[in-house]
Amino acid sequence: MTTSAPIRLRVFSLNCWGVRYLSKNCSERFALIADLLTQEQLDIVLLQEVWCEKDFLFLKKKIGNVYPFSHHFKSGFIGSGLAVFSRHRIHDAFLYRYSLNGYPYMAQHGDWFGGKAVGKVLLNINGLAVHVFVTHLHAEYCREKDSYLPHRVVQAWELQQFIRHTSAGADVVVLAGDLNMHPEDLGTRLLRNYTGLRDSFSEATHFDGCEEGFTHISENPYTHTDALVPFGGGVRIDYILFKGSGEVDVSCESLSTTKGPVPGQPFPYSDHEALTAHFLFTPTKKGNGCSEREFGCVSDKLPELVNMVNEARTEVKVGLHCSERMRHTAARTGIMGLVLLALELAIAAVPLFALGAEQPFPKASFYLLGALCFAILLSTLMLYVFHCMELKALQGTEEQMRLALSSLQERVKECPKAQSSDRLRSPLDAEDSGLL
Repeated sequence: MTTSAPIRLRVFSLNCWGVRYLSKNCSERFALIADLLTQEQLDIVLLQEVWCEKDFLFLKKKIGNVYPFSHHFKSGFIGSGLAVFSRHRIHDAFLYRYSLNGYPYMAQHGDWFGGKAVGKVLLNINGLAVHVFVTHLHAEYCREKDSYLPHRVVQAWELQQFIRHTSAGADVVVLAGDLNMHPEDLGTRLLRNYTGLRDSFSEATHFDGCEEGFTHISENPYTHTDALVPFGGGVRIDYILFKGSGEVDVSCESLSTTKGPVPGQPFPYSDHEALTAHFLFTPTKKGNGCSEREFGCVSDKLPELVNMVNEARTEVKVGLHCSERMRHTAARTGIMGLVLLALELAIAAVPLFALGAEQPFPKASFYLLGALCFAILLSTLMLYVFHCMELKALQGTEEQMRLALSSLQERVKECPKAQSSDRLRSPLDAEDSGLL
């Protein structure tokens, strides 16, 4: 750290909904986003769902005079959709792709093809090491029957691990993106409590925007309003989170969101509202490091964190059982396809061993049935392989959570203030008695 004067930083985040040929008014909206970013003169711009390379290059050309440094994170079949524009030089960039990201056969949702990930860029702002993360987690398509919840919990777990393990030397950490989780959802609480990141909406001295900080609102013409009715017409699923260190105090002076349609236009910038946070970095002379903040918790919050990790393990266990069941279903269906194919081959061999015998089935129907059996066998083999990979990822995450629980519970024993809680044991601990 080489500066001692306070520093102000303006951070912008938006899910751009940039699905070419499917998103409405895509080209017009990107032009308006470019105009907005040029007008606002921000420091860091963090975008999600910039799926098309042409849209990124368009933005880079239009706003390059204001934001000379940029990076587009590549991942998956159509890309991660993550992009960063900055007035400050980007010294390093890295992408971590989540191990689980939905199902390839759910093509109507498309998350699997996007290769959801978290991108990181390293900035040096007046001598401060600022680690900036941008991410986009798996969407929630049905809250009542959320089949993707275990995947999103795994993504939240991997996100907090990635942030903790890669930002140990940071003066300031900023995370922005579409988390697709409500503020009190398990994944959001796990992320905040484990990393020590603070929510700019809760911490902002001044807020100007949609009610309750909603970023997905029923007034938006691109949203499905029926899904938002149970939540009062809006939800908050986009965030800008932050934390300082023992060297720098960080405060959020203000937070604002866009509010529906672009002035003078019949449509908004996206199906999400944009966020803009104003931060104040105040270097300190404490020199006490950030051991507690790196871990993201203090002794009186350990019981809460233990319970959250237990809850996360429960969701992962549910995902494990579902994945195991789907793998067995794929195996049984594959065996059925193999048996049918064997029967086909046996029927085809009849004319060879019975001289003068004719093929008992019409050739067209015979070949069609054979092609169907082969397709069943091939598709179920691919599904079996996919669900084996899913099962391994879930098992790996569950093992990591088990180790984390063991460490947390050891810390609870060492902290008298935390020992008073008798809510630290979950049903899962009965099978993992070695944790205590």
